[in-house]
Amino acid sequence: MTILRVGAIQFRPLLGDLEANRKKIVHFLEEAHRYEIDLVVLPELANSGYNFSSRKEALEASEVIPGGPTVGILEKSAAEYNMYIVCGINELDGGNLYNSAVIVGPSGYIGKYRKVHLFMREKDIFERGDRYYVFDIGRARVGIMICFDWIFPEAARSLMLQGAEVIAHPVNLVLPYWQRMSPLRALENRVYIVSANRVGIEGDLSFTGQSIIVSPKGEIVAMASRTHEEIIYADIDLREARDKNITPRNNIVEDRIPSAYTLSLFPD
Repeated sequence: MTILRVGAIQFRPLLGDLEANRKKIVHFLEEAHRYEIDLVVLPELANSGYNFSSRKEALEASEVIPGGPTVGILEKSAAEYNMYIVCGINELDGGNLYNSAVIVGPSGYIGKYRKVHLFMREKDIFERGDRYYVFDIGRARVGIMICFDWIFPEAARSLMLQGAEVIAHPVNLVLPYWQRMSPLRALENRVYIVSANRVGIEGDLSFTGQSIIVSPKGEIVAMASRTHEEIIYADIDLREARDKNITPRNNIVEDRIPSAYTLSLFPD
């Protein structure tokens, strides 16, 4: 079966209010179940909010992965609703904080990804991750990147080269570019991208909404509003992501020439 229903939950987490955020996550996951979504993505730092004034404030709103309360409710919902969930979490590991995303399924915890490319004040709070991962959920291979990772083409490309068919993309977007760039990232890698953004204002940051689902042909198949909490979803055909041919004689994997992609300034 190659058809998968994917969705993005767009909502407004409350900064530092983990209990309220967890309740809202549970509510939206129940709604996603009513839409019969197979794989759903929530925003970046969905458990904690984003715009921390200090590392201390972020530390107070962090939790471990796995074993933390938010992962627990995600696991419970995934089992009850027979769905896969990707959710941004403010992760505590020892004394370090990471801007992370967890993936869980009906059988429980699957894995996590720690954001590699930190944005603005994130550099004062979080440690960065060091690589990208693709998770096999049976029906699809799912890669994860988080928000500002998108601006580095190598992020999505490395996921595609590892076999990702769908890129789950929790985001807290404040710049206006991704919604225009996402069709290109999807097209150049022939993958589906599911970006779950947040809405609202937090301190000096205003978030852009417009969560988006994009096809391997660079087509926008669903987009949310700029300002409202909502769920978007679409039925995707994974055969499109598995077909890497742009023309009958051009394949985006087989035609790569890594030896030509050097930093040499002048030819020999």
